[in-house]
Amino acid sequence: MNTTHPTRSRAQRVLLALCAALPLWAAAQAPEPVKLGVIGPFSGPSSDFGTPMLQGIQLAVDEINAVGGYLGRPLELVVRDDQGTPDVGLKASQELVAAGVLGTVGFCNTGVALKSIDVFQNAKVPLIVPCSTGTPVTSKYPMAESYIFRNSARDSIQAPFVVADLVKRGWTKVAVFADTTGYGEAGLQDVQAALAAHKLQAVNVTRFPLGVTDLREELKVARDAGANVVFSYTVGPENAAIALGRRDIGWKVPQVGAWPLSFPFFIDVAKDAGEGALMAQTFIAEPSNERRAAFLSAYTRKWGKKLVVPMAAAQGYDAVYLFTYALLGIRDGKLSGPAMKTALENIQRVYYGVVATYEHPFSDKDKDAITANMLVMGKVQAGGVTFAYPEDARRNLIVQRKK
Repeated sequence: MNTTHPTRSRAQRVLLALCAALPLWAAAQAPEPVKLGVIGPFSGPSSDFGTPMLQGIQLAVDEINAVGGYLGRPLELVVRDDQGTPDVGLKASQELVAAGVLGTVGFCNTGVALKSIDVFQNAKVPLIVPCSTGTPVTSKYPMAESYIFRNSARDSIQAPFVVADLVKRGWTKVAVFADTTGYGEAGLQDVQAALAAHKLQAVNVTRFPLGVTDLREELKVARDAGANVVFSYTVGPENAAIALGRRDIGWKVPQVGAWPLSFPFFIDVAKDAGEGALMAQTFIAEPSNERRAAFLSAYTRKWGKKLVVPMAAAQGYDAVYLFTYALLGIRDGKLSGPAMKTALENIQRVYYGVVATYEHPFSDKDKDAITANMLVMGKVQAGGVTFAYPEDARRNLIVQRKK
């Protein structure tokens, strides 16, 4: 007889099996919640991707608690808003550690993350980063000692992925527009390294502060330098300022970049000027297989609205499941930061996630779960993001594993 519960996801069924396999004594423990910290920009200019990240996290916690959490102990979120501001993020991180969280999921802005990760590292509280992509976030500490994990695509794989696509298309005269935040600085270095690997260099580099609204003069300089593509590295409406500036000066060249080109601040503000922009993606909100269809359906049921910045929501969701799969690997019930770090580095069961199939996603030598084979090229089309290539849509039927 088939006893599979028809409304439970595959991940939920695995969690039930893991709980059933744990020692009987564990079930008798008092149902004290397991505290999981969450930090991100839930207000301010970066909330357009911070809020979807939080919603994905909350959806996963609801599902996990519905099947018993950790041995009957529910996951309890302790949420802090970093407002996309480094000093606010630092204070919020200190508050999370003081609150006694076992681990934390969060950070969208690289500059905010880099200001705060010492707090988690020094307190030996594992941090899983589902959004921030700056390469230095997971490279600051020696791998064996690091408590900083990530399940978003770091820029050192996004930049080469996009540059390889440019070379394939013949767009080799690249103008780079990067903001002056930690994100823009690290991204610029990754783009320049990716170009150098193809024996290329940018024909023009422009730096600008957050908040700039008019880049037309800078774009004219890039045009006059002979650029045939603009590679932008910023997270907010500044991406739209680049697109609108190109339109205003009549410069019809493509705009490409990392995943922020899929954010509402770009798509909704740039409108027609952003049409056709290309960016690296780990997840595009199309129900290409059962897992992704189930996630999209569950999100809509819970939040009752269109999913914006699908990558942020999906990666936040997967991060919580990765935390829980690791948690269930602690078989003696002695929960601590060091025990969680070891458990994350040695997740035994495969987690069939939304973004990827996570088989040994982390180790004491590698703290990044996402590899280049998981990326696809997205394209802005009709106010949304779809696959740039039909073959990527077909390949997306199979959820990739780490290479």
